[in-house]
Amino acid sequence: MTKTALVLIDIQNDYFPSFEGHAWPLVGMEAAAENASRVLAHFRAEKDLIVHVRHEALSAKIPFFQPKTMGADIHDSVSPLEDEVVITKHKANSFLGTDLKEVLDQNGIAKLVVVGAMTQNCIDSTVRAAADFGYDCTVVADACATRDLVFDGQTIAAKDVQATFMAALGFSFAKIVSAHDLVG
Repeated sequence: MTKTALVLIDIQNDYFPSFEGHAWPLVGMEAAAENASRVLAHFRAEKDLIVHVRHEALSAKIPFFQPKTMGADIHDSVSPLEDEVVITKHKANSFLGTDLKEVLDQNGIAKLVVVGAMTQNCIDSTVRAAADFGYDCTVVADACATRDLVFDGQTIAAKDVQATFMAALGFSFAKIVSAHDLVG
């Protein structure tokens, strides 16, 4: 039987427009977290491995996820239980400089379900790395969020960033599903 783990990436307070003092609000973060919470409840009921990944900035120049701030805390909607793994990272790729791969391998994990933020950064780099390591990946698109980006003087709407990155990941790195598709 193939073992699956849920990996929740950077569902932290600074990304929530509703969090007082947010430092880097994302478009649709509340809805994404609600879907991530549904997926989390399913994984808890199934007693599958759950890994929470949280980002801490290494530089004061980064405007969000500063160490020892409430903004860097995991959001209450997906708070880890005492027996769930929490990994702190300092780079976009959740495998880089962490023991994520060792945790997954020690638990015999072959498949990953990924939710979180930001789609074009930490979700993208982590899923691509996971695929390179040979994990079978699924990304829950409506449990991920991003923000508007600017390139060459043009603003790209968050919905377009989201669609583009999901299409790219779905091309060869992951299966892309909705929370409803995954857990009903």
